[in-house]
Amino acid sequence: MATCLRAFVPAAIATAAALAACGSLQAPVPVQESFESATTFTRTYAATDVQTCEAARRTLLSQGYVISMAAPEQVRARKSFQPVPETHVEVEFNVVCTKDGYAGKRTIAFVNAVQERYALKKSNSSASLGVGAFGSVSLPFTGSEESLVKVASATISSADFYDRFFVLVERYLAGDPGQRIEPVSSALQPVQGDE
Repeated sequence: MATCLRAFVPAAIATAAALAACGSLQAPVPVQESFESATTFTRTYAATDVQTCEAARRTLLSQGYVISMAAPEQVRARKSFQPVPETHVEVEFNVVCTKDGYAGKRTIAFVNAVQERYALKKSNSSASLGVGAFGSVSLPFTGSEESLVKVASATISSADFYDRFFVLVERYLAGDPGQRIEPVSSALQPVQGDE
């Protein structure tokens, strides 16, 4: 009986240790990706990649964004908000324009905006004064230092938000006389006199 107990005790301790280790593992954070719709963050235009990104740049400028990077195929911009006195919000907008198809007469615009929220945090500090013969003396003067601390960051996922952006991009593309884009199916159009 004693032999059976000696064999059982180490096995029970090992099982308890294994269960404790499993319980201490953090649960994985759920990733909210469904990969169901490709229309929230993308649009296809009958324009070159350069024209599309230029229209995106003008769209962002028209809404008060500060352009931090503008390349022929990519635009990055940032805008600041202060919805309440001690909260600061920044939106960073990223646009990537890629050719769609071999001829390059269509472009896919990939867009995403990240919203970062900062809160004003105060930290108290006390002052100390060195006095020659007495050494250092702590005085009851207290001050507070204020600094902005990032408290949240998330990609904006509102389809309406991006729809409004894409509508303005289309408006700027319509007024761009840059490079002429030939219709894709020009061979299928009826010739005058054949009707």
